[in-house]
Amino acid sequence: MLNDNTFMQFKAVQREGWALFVPLEAYTTPAASRLVDFARVQPGEKVLDVACGTGVVAVTAARTGAQVKALDLSPVLLERARWNTGTAGVAVEFTEGDAEELPYPDASFDVVLSQYGHMFAPRPEVAVSEMLRVLKPGGRIAFSTWPPELFIGRVFNLVARYLPPPPGVPPVSQWGDPNVVRERLGDRVADLAFERDAMYVPAMSPQHVRHLFETTAAPVLKLVQTLKDDPAKLMQFRSELEALIAAYTRNNLVRQQYLMTRAVKHP
Repeated sequence: MLNDNTFMQFKAVQREGWALFVPLEAYTTPAASRLVDFARVQPGEKVLDVACGTGVVAVTAARTGAQVKALDLSPVLLERARWNTGTAGVAVEFTEGDAEELPYPDASFDVVLSQYGHMFAPRPEVAVSEMLRVLKPGGRIAFSTWPPELFIGRVFNLVARYLPPPPGVPPVSQWGDPNVVRERLGDRVADLAFERDAMYVPAMSPQHVRHLFETTAAPVLKLVQTLKDDPAKLMQFRSELEALIAAYTRNNLVRQQYLMTRAVKHP
């Protein structure tokens, strides 16, 4: 069993690692629009973006005329999110905080969103309960995640083979399995819907993409740091990662398929 201190340490590692995410925001921006459309965000609705990162979903929702609040663990990413919001000329209220302890009253929002964010909370059942708690009855929850059998899910699973998460923390890629999502949301929601889409990352070579992951993606960055004194094992990991990247690359584009989930909270 994990104790509270272990959870705090786990989240501290996440906070530090994802602080370097900013270069990836350009690739996630089109997917943000897809999620906002999929969630059917309307002008005037109160929207929460959980684990908002650099604010691509929050800004996109605000540009539709929604009233948006957003939360993330990383103060570095929130600084970038505020810059993005100011540049877009929209208003978003950002808060530094934890997806497992949302600092909002019950039934505060018409829509709760998360793009590749809430899935990193170590206790899925806690994150789901919090997201549904702050959602109004009849409100919509929608999020994007990575299927375990496709590219990014396979990257996470590869990293976990070399650097397993703490005991009791389930694989991040499980959030991309509709059966797992259905079980986690349970009977608290209705009208559960799934849809897949893809983003495409420019790739001069698999080595370029591998380097991008090693300098921006928290799990890969942490693994490389961990293996720095084991060059043979690091070389083996890099070889496997490059082969995986190559398998999903065509015409200098890496295809990253993702899953969108939408559901309505029971009244």
